[in-house]
Formats: sequence, C-alpha cells, structure tokens
Amino acid sequence: MSLDPDFAILLRASADRLFFLLEKFASARVLVIGDLTLDEFLTGEVERVSREAPVLILRHETTKQVPGGGANAIYNFAQLGAKVLAVGLLGKDEQGTALRGLLEAAGINTDGVFVDSSRPTVTKTRISGHSRQSVTQQIVRLDRKSDDLPDLDLQVQISQYIKERIDEVDAVVCSDYGDGTLTQPVISAALSASRTIVDAQKHLERYRGGTLFTPNLPEAELAVGYAITDEATLTQAGQDLLALTQAQHILITRGEQGMSMFNREGSAFHIPAFNRTKVFDVTGAGDTVVAALTLGLTVGASAWEAAVLGNLAASIVVRRFGTTTTTPEEMRVALQRLLEEG
Repeated sequence: MSLDPDFAILLRASADRLFFLLEKFASARVLVIGDLTLDEFLTGEVERVSREAPVLILRHETTKQVPGGGANAIYNFAQLGAKVLAVGLLGKDEQGTALRGLLEAAGINTDGVFVDSSRPTVTKTRISGHSRQSVTQQIVRLDRKSDDLPDLDLQVQISQYIKERIDEVDAVVCSDYGDGTLTQPVISAALSASRTIVDAQKHLERYRGGTLFTPNLPEAELAVGYAITDEATLTQAGQDLLALTQAQHILITRGEQGMSMFNREGSAFHIPAFNRTKVFDVTGAGDTVVAALTLGLTVGASAWEAAVLGNLAASIVVRRFGTTTTTPEEMRVALQRLLEEG
C-alpha cells in the first residue's frame, strides 16, 4: 500500500533508528502476567451426516496446539527475542502440561506459572472440517474454563513471585483476558514496577497508575461509555482514558484505521495501518502489538517509534490464519519493503 506522504517522510527519516531498535530486542527482559490459554485446532474431512443426529461426521486429520490468550502474549515476546518470565495459572490436566511444554520449548521461564488443581486450564478447541474439494471451515468451538477466582493463597503466591522478580526486568505486562488470573493483589504487585503495560479487555480502572494502556476501539468505547465515530470523539476518548487510568500513554488500536497515541502531556499522534489489503485473520494481533511496542520502549524507543514497531509487527501477523507471531528478522524485511513501497 502507499503511505500518506507526510508519514512516509517521517518513516524514512526514522528508518535507521528503527532498524537499530530491532537489533536491541534481544537485550530486553520482561515479566508477563496473563490468563494462560491453550488454543487447539482439530481438522478433519467430512465423511457424511450422522444417522444419530443432524451433524457432520469428520475423519480426524490433524490436531495443532498453540499458546493462546495471555500465553500468546508471552509467546510473542519470546519470538521477538526477549528474555521472558511467564506468570499465570494452569490446571492440573493434560492441557496444562501441554501448554507449559510449549512455553518452555520456546525458552520461556515458567517458574511463575502455578498449578490450580481446582480449575481447568483455559482451553479453546476449534473443530474445523472440509470436503474433498473445499476450503477448511470452523464448525464449532469448545471452551474449557472456570468462572471461579483462584484461591487467595494462589493469588498471594503469584503476587509474591512478581515482587521478588520485579527488579530483574525492564517491564511488566498485564495480559488480562478476564479469566481470573489478574486479581487485585496481583495487579497491585504489577503496578509496583517502574514500567507497567496494560492490555485489558475491560475494567481499565483496576490498573490505575499503569504506564501505558493498549485498548482496541471496542474496548476503548466500553471504557468511556460512548461511540468513537470521528476525530472529535477519538480525541475526547483519548483524554478521558488518560483521566480514567492516570496513565502516561494511551494507545487505541483501530484496525484498518491504524492506531492513535495520546500522552499525558497533551500531545497525540496517529499512525496509519501498514497492511489493509492482505488481512486474513486478526486473531492475536493485539498481543503482537503489545509485545513489539513494549520491547521498543524497553530498549529506548520514543512512544512514536515504539508504536510504529507495534504497528509493523501487527501488519505481518494479520496476513496469516490463526494465532501466530513474528520475529525481528521478519520485521526488518517488512520495514524495508514498506520503505521501498512508501
């Protein structure tokens, strides 16, 4: 796509700096607290309609398991080269064992991942099917989860672990999918860090005092209580979110409209979407934005530079189906291509 001429000039002027920041990602250390989820993808070929009920019978072909939810956020940081301390809860079940194995295989420290024997590992199983000459389509999704909060002793263990390790990292990230890991004791421990990045779907006020919040457009509208339909309401929302959260920065991600950053000092800027024409799946793209943005900040990027890096990373993963990640090398290639096309 062709970039806005004024933005293209800024991007070219910052290119060397952005390439330099990407090289430094491997030096970053982050602690990520998240609602850990296992994403399962089962696929098969449709054989016939069942005689028992009006449902399809599939012959199983493949099963794929990948980190999802807060675990996807953690996995994104690792794939971008950072040293990651994972914090969260898993059930005492096969899914928990599988998810821990996926994280550890990526070099992620799971000492802060505790087992909650009273609740299952949050698991989202997507069952998809296809006929011999058709594309694969999702048929149904089965979720395993509990609406109960973890016991108080587990909440205390998690918060204590965070306090013990907080001085070892450059940033703490809260990836709140609403599944109960981020209780008030855990949030209080996270907010004691010098740099706390918050990616929460709702109840942003619980994280008041965090450094930077990254709501998408629907989440921002939910938080402020009105629709964001034009530049005026967008600006008002940015100001209202800053007041609500007492944050230094608010980044509202707006899909094909790009992203907008609002700062406590009163400044604001907008970054256009880098990829509008080849968007196949936005699943997990927000986690990718948070990872690249946070790593940018930890290695010395300005808010604008960090947002550009987050936007660049998202432009890569939305080209792929399912929960996925990117790497610094892919980001370098994408940035070079963007400079040439822009």
